[in-house]
Amino acid sequence: MSVGVLLMTHEAVGKALISATLHVLPKLPLRVEAVEVPAQADPDVMRTLTARHARELDQGDGVLVLADLYGATPCNIGLSLSSLGVRLRCVSGLNLPMLLRVLNYAEKPLDELAEIAASGGRGGIFIDHA
Repeated sequence: MSVGVLLMTHEAVGKALISATLHVLPKLPLRVEAVEVPAQADPDVMRTLTARHARELDQGDGVLVLADLYGATPCNIGLSLSSLGVRLRCVSGLNLPMLLRVLNYAEKPLDELAEIAASGGRGGIFIDHA
């Protein structure tokens, strides 16, 4: 089982998260790529580029799209990929705990990884009760 992971983010967010992940996990157990959508980007051009990345990441087990902000252009592009024939699940609210949790359960199937991603993202939030 090898799900591809595609980070769909605004500029500089996705690559920074991958860099931070490599501080914690020296070797990534899944293929992870980031598509960062510039503010002035044409959504149709970005959709075509992103579909190519997603197809390359999909080795038969699908692609988990982790988007930074629901309703924003990067997330909307990620969600649109299923209509282009890419088997995927999309989870928004991307944070470092979410990505780390997914990579710690690399052997899980796509649908389960989507649930693990959401749980990891929520679980990484802490409020100081001082």
